[in-house]
Amino acid sequence: MTELINIIPLVAAALFLYSAWSDFQRWRIPNGVVLALISVYALGAMIRLTTTQDIGAALFSLDGVGGDIGAGLLLFTLGVALWAFRLFGAGDAKLFLPIGLFIGWHGMLPFAVFLLLGGVLTMLALRLPMPLAFAHYAVVMRIEEIRVSRKIPYGVIMVFATLVTMALSF
Repeated sequence: MTELINIIPLVAAALFLYSAWSDFQRWRIPNGVVLALISVYALGAMIRLTTTQDIGAALFSLDGVGGDIGAGLLLFTLGVALWAFRLFGAGDAKLFLPIGLFIGWHGMLPFAVFLLLGGVLTMLALRLPMPLAFAHYAVVMRIEEIRVSRKIPYGVIMVFATLVTMALSF
């Protein structure tokens, strides 16, 4: 069982990276990836609950499943509000739920800081000119498309902040 609990963050990181790549390429975050992330979290939560001595503390403390669910619901509510005001895409709003589950309540502040840093770096990357030597690369051409369209793939920034926060917590 402990081997499986160690694999869950790696699977989650791979799914988060896929969602970021999909958002970068097509401005879409597939529903299946969000559902897979929630399922992976649920599997990990069940393993944590079956291996703990104090189920009440594991369920209702801010360090346990209760704090994770609280963080997920808070971020999801924020995402839906941003989507309602047309500031966010629906995929980005959906992605906030598994992000909150995996970073937990105590990861909210570091996540917010890294989200801010990612936003600033993205703004700089979209404002600064690209060197002509790199203009033929597919990633640079995609950045130019994003620059022209003025549609930001926020999922990439969110996943960056999530993965850094998850790495710091382990």
